[in-house]
Amino acid sequence: MNITLCLTDTKPEPWKAGLQAAFPDARITNWQPGDPQADYAVVWAPPQAFLDQQAGLRAIFNIGAGVDALMKSRLPAGVPVVRLDDAGMSVQMAEFVAHAVIRHFRELDGYEADVALGKWSYRKPRLRSDFSVGVMGLGVLGQRVAQALRLFEFPVRGYSRSAKQVEGIECFSGPVGGEGFQAFLRGTRVLVCLLPLTPETENIIDRNTLAALAPGAYVINVARGAHLVEADLLDALARGQVAGATLDVFRTEPLPAGHAFWQHPQITVTPHTSARTLREESIAQIAGKIRALQAGAPLDAIAGVVNPERGY
Repeated sequence: MNITLCLTDTKPEPWKAGLQAAFPDARITNWQPGDPQADYAVVWAPPQAFLDQQAGLRAIFNIGAGVDALMKSRLPAGVPVVRLDDAGMSVQMAEFVAHAVIRHFRELDGYEADVALGKWSYRKPRLRSDFSVGVMGLGVLGQRVAQALRLFEFPVRGYSRSAKQVEGIECFSGPVGGEGFQAFLRGTRVLVCLLPLTPETENIIDRNTLAALAPGAYVINVARGAHLVEADLLDALARGQVAGATLDVFRTEPLPAGHAFWQHPQITVTPHTSARTLREESIAQIAGKIRALQAGAPLDAIAGVVNPERGY
């Protein structure tokens, strides 16, 4: 069995060592132009030349949950793409989002500012029932986040393109802009974006979406920077429709020096760290899926296979 790695902006050596330990008899290489055809590829942002030269792959494994960049490439016909479906990311995402929601709800940012000034302050406790949290995207990460927020007794609702049922979560579905989507927004005070980035969801957090939220809404984006129309958020903050935001992802990363988000008093910026890829768990997951395919498992039995039409 031949496995080739093509990992742009990622050190390949630890991935190669981990896969070699999982498959001692396999030939595992870092791709070079002109290399022979491999059976499986493990990739991150591979160049088009790689994809063009590896048309006979049995599967392409993406070392992340998001495949939007890969979907923009010209993929080999008939070769399935498999993304990570958790690999330790869901618990990280749940703790990050829960922290952001609680920090806003309990006004801890305000207390932090007062303490920096040497001020002992008091704020009237808010009603939890007034802080309905809406999670856009109910995949593995979105469902874990929604269930985590339930533990703190927030009213939690979720939106997904296709209908889903999640215990304890009020679920909405349908096309972006449709009645289900609008109903989801109307009852949401804290909006959490965990959607995959597709042509339909690009710019989904725009002036119309922000205007449909409850007044004084809070926005948390931990999906992709292209989901958010930056100018529309800044305008909504200036008008008071939105009270603040926690942003972990941006259209340009690293966030450029001088960008308005850096110093905005109502925006918390973090450097795309809400859920980091855990290499050991990811290698174990990829290895398990390769073993399943080698044993003849049907493709629909493999978790994380991307639907090219949906883009996720």
